[in-house]
Amino acid sequence: MKTFKLPGTEMVVPNIVLGLMRIQDKSDAEVRELLATAMDSGITFLDHADVYGSELHGCERRFAEAMRLGPSQREKLIIQSKAGIVREGPHFDFSYEHIIESVDGSLKALGTDYLDILLLHRPDALVEPEEVARAFDELATAGKVRAFGVSNHTSRQIDLLKRHVSQPLVVNQLQLSITHAPLIAQGVAANMQGLDQSVSRDDGLLDYCRLHDITVQAWSPFQAGFFDGPFLGSERHPKLNAVIDRLAAKYGVPSLAIATAWITRHPARMQVVIGTTTPQRVADAALGSDVPLTRAEWYELFRAANYIVP
Repeated sequence: MKTFKLPGTEMVVPNIVLGLMRIQDKSDAEVRELLATAMDSGITFLDHADVYGSELHGCERRFAEAMRLGPSQREKLIIQSKAGIVREGPHFDFSYEHIIESVDGSLKALGTDYLDILLLHRPDALVEPEEVARAFDELATAGKVRAFGVSNHTSRQIDLLKRHVSQPLVVNQLQLSITHAPLIAQGVAANMQGLDQSVSRDDGLLDYCRLHDITVQAWSPFQAGFFDGPFLGSERHPKLNAVIDRLAAKYGVPSLAIATAWITRHPARMQVVIGTTTPQRVADAALGSDVPLTRAEWYELFRAANYIVP
């Protein structure tokens, strides 16, 4: 498992993250097996959110009940959670009161004194950056949160926060897979008239994150689009799966590993957030961390996903 020092922090992190949004109905034994498999694969970074689960903080609470982490076990893990989504509506709330209440709820549910990282979970159109800064300052000073970031934010939304927030924003969690790659695809086809791929929808967000030492965390790395099913093994993507299967055979790894490797091969040092609750799929996906795809192979996968390489 490849690791790197997360810019803006002292944390050494793996480039694969285990997302825990689907563990609400898992037994203690299933949660423990899932985490044991992840750690055996080198995955020590866990992703939570206050809204994950059948009730508020449900998955955080289920994790804590199953794991009952002692201090020494807690220190071996990097635990990240997110705040800002309100289920009713739904709507978003980046107010000082909501952020503080959410973090306190996450700490209680997780049974820990601190979060390693807190992300703002999707943008709040009514954000008042001064309130975010006040909340972050209080959480940092109290030792409740060690680092901060965002999720699904644009470059300008990050700039607005940074005008007031004193802590570095070290993460932006964004949707990315081989078949859902506008973050990358637009730059490849820049300035091509009449081609939809060349239209900039995010103001060069990936390059912005690289320029500002913000680590991109890729969520839904195996989804074809926005929660519309996986591309692996799908009849919708025969050409792509043929290439994936050939490369999987070449490198002696499962197809999941190739899908992971396409993201980790990118020099932006992105992290891949996998959300499966099947231990074998965790182990399979983790193998992609060390698959050394060549440039030619990376672009072949990109073209097989129906992106244009001029």
